[in-house]
Amino acid sequence: MHIDYRNFGLKKIDIYIIKKFLGTYLFSIVMILSIAIVFDLTEKLDNFFENNAPLKAIIEDYYFNFIPFYMNMFSPLFTFIAVIFFTSKMATNTEIIAILSSGVSFKRLMVPYFISAALISALSFGLGGYVIPPASKKMLDFEDKYVKRFKHDNARNVQMEVEKGVIMYIERYEVSSNMGYHFSLEKFKGKTLVSRLTAQTISWDSVYKWKITDYLQRDFNGMREKITRGISKDTTIMVQPKEFFITSEEAAQLNNTQLGDYLYRQRKRGVGNIQGFEDEYYKRFATPLAALILTLIGVSLSSRKVRGGMGLHLGIGLALSSLYILFSTLSSTFSVSGDMSALAAVWLPNLLFLSIGIYLYFTAPK
Repeated sequence: MHIDYRNFGLKKIDIYIIKKFLGTYLFSIVMILSIAIVFDLTEKLDNFFENNAPLKAIIEDYYFNFIPFYMNMFSPLFTFIAVIFFTSKMATNTEIIAILSSGVSFKRLMVPYFISAALISALSFGLGGYVIPPASKKMLDFEDKYVKRFKHDNARNVQMEVEKGVIMYIERYEVSSNMGYHFSLEKFKGKTLVSRLTAQTISWDSVYKWKITDYLQRDFNGMREKITRGISKDTTIMVQPKEFFITSEEAAQLNNTQLGDYLYRQRKRGVGNIQGFEDEYYKRFATPLAALILTLIGVSLSSRKVRGGMGLHLGIGLALSSLYILFSTLSSTFSVSGDMSALAAVWLPNLLFLSIGIYLYFTAPK
C-alpha cells in the first residue's frame, strides 16, 4: 500500500531525513546493545555456572528483558548519536547547504528531526512507563536467584503511618514464619494520644487482617485510662507484609500508575526513605523528553560543515552525551542521598542541556 506523505504536509526531504534518523537510531541500538550483552555475559558467566542457571531462563527471563530495559535507558544517547552521525554526513556532503540554499529555513529543516524524536520519545514513555516494568520483574527475580541476592526475608524497625493518625511499629518481621515481634499501634487525635495497642507477636492472615497475641490495649480519655489485656485477637490494619520489603531496586517493577499510587501512600504514611522511588518516577517523564533536547543540540551542532567533518562532530557529540549521563547520575545521587529534591535533580540536566541547545540553535548557520 502506498502512503502519500504529502497529505500530512511532508515533503520528500522530510521523509528522507526521518528514514535516515530512525534507521541510524535502530542501527545504533543494535550495535551498542550487542556489545553490552557480550560484556554483561562475560561478567556474569561465572554466576550463571555457580548457581546452575538454566539456559532457557538466561535467554527468556534475563536477556529478553535486558534488551528493552537498557535500550530504553540509553534511548537519549542512541538518539543523539544517530542525529550527529547522519547529519554530519549530510553536512560533509554539502546536502545541508543545498537544502538551505533552496529556500528551506533552518527552522523548517528541524521539523522532520523533531517528528522522529517525538516518535522515539512516545515509544520511550510507553515502554518505560507500562511495558518494561512488569517485564523487568522477571529480570530482577532472575538476578536475585542466580546472580546476587538483594531481596530480604526479614525486616527490622518497621515504622509507618498506616492511616491518618495511626502509627504502627514492628521491631522485626520474618517472612519464613509470617511473624512480627514487639508490635505497637498508636492512634492520635490531632497531637493527642488516644490509644496504644502493644503485642508480643503479630501474624498476617489475609488482605488487611492480622492476628495479635499477648496484647495490651490502653485507651485514654482525658485523665482516665482503660486497660484491656488478652491472649489473642484478630484486628484490621491497613498494611500488608510485602510493603515492608519494597526496596528502591524494585521501583523499576512498578508501572507509572502503581509507582504514583505507592508514593502517595508512603507519603501519607509518613515514610521518609522514598527518594529512590521518586527518582525513578520523575525519570519516567524526564528521560523521554531528553530525546527532543539532545536532537536540538545534535542538529544545531552537526549541521555546519567544518574541517574535521564527521569525526569532529562525533567527538564533540560523544563528549556532550557523556557529560549528560554523568550529570544525570550525579544529580540522581544527590536526590537519593536527600541533598536535593528528586524533582529538581531529575529535571536539572534537561534544563541545563536545553539552554545549551537553544544557544547552539541560534548560533547555527542559517
